[in-house]
Amino acid sequence: MLLSPQAERNWEGLCSVLEDVLEDQSHRQLFAVELGSGTGQHVIRFAQKMPFVTWQPSDIKEECRDSIKAYIAATHVKTVLQPVHLDASEPWEKWAGLPRNSCDVVVAINLLQYSSFKTAQGVFNGAGQIMRQNGLLITYGVYAINGTITPSCNEQLDEELRKMNPEWGLPDIDVLRQMAYGNGMRMERIVIEMEDYFKCLIFRKL
Repeated sequence: MLLSPQAERNWEGLCSVLEDVLEDQSHRQLFAVELGSGTGQHVIRFAQKMPFVTWQPSDIKEECRDSIKAYIAATHVKTVLQPVHLDASEPWEKWAGLPRNSCDVVVAINLLQYSSFKTAQGVFNGAGQIMRQNGLLITYGVYAINGTITPSCNEQLDEELRKMNPEWGLPDIDVLRQMAYGNGMRMERIVIEMEDYFKCLIFRKL
């Protein structure tokens, strides 16, 4: 079981956002996909707090999928499926066999910052295909706004990411808004009361 200190710090804030946006649908069982689930700490906590959601975790790394399996076994959660390999940069038809219009929620936590532009496009294209009408795509991370990165600690983070991989970096909210629009979604809300300048972006499929 891998442990991310950041995931331990931010899961409660993320959970409260999810509970808030899904509250009006808690009368029925929802199906959610998490892209880039990492250690598995988030998806387990979400499942414990929101039993009305069935979760499909995914990651491209085998060590992460093994960690998720270990968390599922240790916590005995009943609403988290076994993790699947899913590369968001690939066409949605290769997204672990997820059918079109089958998901109520797609979650991507700290994924877009560690992704190429092609992967970001893949996230929005794939989510637009697998989500039902009124489905929600929720992304979490640090973002640029209209080409500007503030404050200086976020500039440093952007530089560090680009040193690790020139294709990585803080995505621009306006660019993501346009990507969403091109895939049948609109940005509904930006949740800014998160830790350390992190934000949740909430997109709804029209």
